[in-house]
Amino acid sequence: MRLSRRSQWFLRAGVGLTLAFIYIPLIVILIYAFNAGKTLSWPPDGLTLDWFGKAVDNSGARDAFVTSIKAATAATLIAIVLGTLASLAVSRFRFFGRETISFLVLIPIALPGIVTGLAINDTFTQILGVDLSLFTVIVGHATFCIVLVYNNVVARLRRVSTSLEEASADLGADPWQTFRRVTFPSLRTALVAGALLAFALSFDEIIVTRFTIGADIETLPIWIYNNLFRSNQLPIVNVVAVIVIAISVIPVYFANKLSQDAGGTGGRGAGGTTTTAAEATAVP
Repeated sequence: MRLSRRSQWFLRAGVGLTLAFIYIPLIVILIYAFNAGKTLSWPPDGLTLDWFGKAVDNSGARDAFVTSIKAATAATLIAIVLGTLASLAVSRFRFFGRETISFLVLIPIALPGIVTGLAINDTFTQILGVDLSLFTVIVGHATFCIVLVYNNVVARLRRVSTSLEEASADLGADPWQTFRRVTFPSLRTALVAGALLAFALSFDEIIVTRFTIGADIETLPIWIYNNLFRSNQLPIVNVVAVIVIAISVIPVYFANKLSQDAGGTGGRGAGGTTTTAAEATAVP
């Protein structure tokens, strides 16, 4: 499709405006992370790297960072297992209520975080009598992380023909062998992409975390919120925010690259070479 010069200019201006709307606030945070003064003023009083060293030495920020890594990792692992099982059930089997189950799996990502957090808080504290802790944070994060893994895997399964799996069964492979040698290689990149997105979302989550976390621990987003209004901590908060942005960008970037990979379709393995059912189920 050929566009007129005016249309091209309009589209470019729209793209530039969109990017500016998204990234100018992030650039401001980046500049303030190097601010020499303790107070926020524009333009900054000067530039310095001192706050980065103080942020690394801050024990509260370090402990919160480790807690966020633990919570995000555990929530992602739960999401990989449950999201993959749900996607296989919905994509590879026909049963009554299949579409309803698919809809129910997707609901948590659409619910406001405050509703999810309140529901999990009430379930653990009022019904189950369990104190809030890192475990409850992990459960809360896993509820929406499952959706990300499920969406990636179910989309890949719908693009992959079932003929190789059927041929594998005809050649004598049991369901586990078929999954390990035929289905899983086709899902590998989709699983990794979903896991990376789930990790990034869990690492940054604050609303659900505030309702499910115990009083004696903090995740990094909670630490940032709690120290945001303390003037002596504000420069360090800006530095930690920049670090969080960098950590979040990495998994999202790789997830985007993997999502564009066509290696999981058409019966191709992760390496891009065509895999036959006989080769996939052959005993090494």
